[in-house]
Amino acid sequence: MDDADLLIKYAQFSDAVIHTADSDHRGAVETFIGALRGTGKSFVYTSGSSVVGDDARGDRLSDQIYDEETPFVPMDLRADRVEISKLVRKAGIDKWIRSIVIVPSMIYGDALGLPAESAQLPQIIRKSREMGAGVHVGQGVNRWSNVHIKDLAQLYLLALKRAPSASYFFAENGEDSFRDIAEVVSAALGYQGKTISWPVEEAIAELGDWARSSIGSNSRIRSVNARNLLGWKPKEEPLLSWIRKHLK
Repeated sequence: MDDADLLIKYAQFSDAVIHTADSDHRGAVETFIGALRGTGKSFVYTSGSSVVGDDARGDRLSDQIYDEETPFVPMDLRADRVEISKLVRKAGIDKWIRSIVIVPSMIYGDALGLPAESAQLPQIIRKSREMGAGVHVGQGVNRWSNVHIKDLAQLYLLALKRAPSASYFFAENGEDSFRDIAEVVSAALGYQGKTISWPVEEAIAELGDWARSSIGSNSRIRSVNARNLLGWKPKEEPLLSWIRKHLK
């Protein structure tokens, strides 16, 4: 991400740039915008729905549900990411770039290409194996929207083909509480549905403030723009069902 010459070379060589590597690396985004400026090429930047997350620490269910037009004030941890999204969208207006921001919720499913993992569910599974029970932060009443990787990939394709410049898309197809996720993970791992609370202070000590924003928060979103403007129709099985079938 810090090799500007490499990013410029391949951005200018490519027909479009889909940036999924790091949501918080502003320098790389600025480099891509500079490389694509004036070309009319597409630049798709990946954010994440923790931008609307709160500091619930697992102990509070938020009634707030966001679509792409709902105003929000980000947590301190995500203020910079929100500014990057604004930078990308602004470039779609005044830099002659077709810019698009996609904001996925919790991603699940097997990787379709490179052997990569998402962040939240793998951490929950890892910690659950370590503790011999399904793990949630605090009381686990906090809820997150989620999206299957196959459905998300289709959204990227649709955005690349159809999205207007400076557009902004949430990506979700359902939501669950972290306590429910912990129970299903526990059953799938053979722990008979037993769950255990991971004190937020210990989670932060192990994972940093990411624990607050990504597994301790509420992030409840609805993909209004993706469905209405692009005709996105997610069809993969829900998160809890996927865990029951695929986690061993």
